[in-house]
Amino acid sequence: MDIAIPIITLVVGLLGGFFIGVYYLRRQMTTMQNDPEMLQKVAKQMGYNLNGKQMQRAQQMMKNQNPGRSPGAGKGQNRKGK
Repeated sequence: MDIAIPIITLVVGLLGGFFIGVYYLRRQMTTMQNDPEMLQKVAKQMGYNLNGKQMQRAQQMMKNQNPGRSPGAGKGQNRKGK
């Protein structure tokens, strides 16, 4: 019993931290979609300098992307072999 309580506490803490992190990240992504200055700042931190057209395309891609789905998921599924 002396070992079980710390292990249970650790697992609950890890799960709680994970879900809080996911919530925070989703909120930040939603904020970034609506704020072009924030998107520009993130792009500059990654080494990209976006012009106006690229910025609009990036915002559109973020708005159209389904949550929980990677950008390349499902590509090529409907293709038939030659």
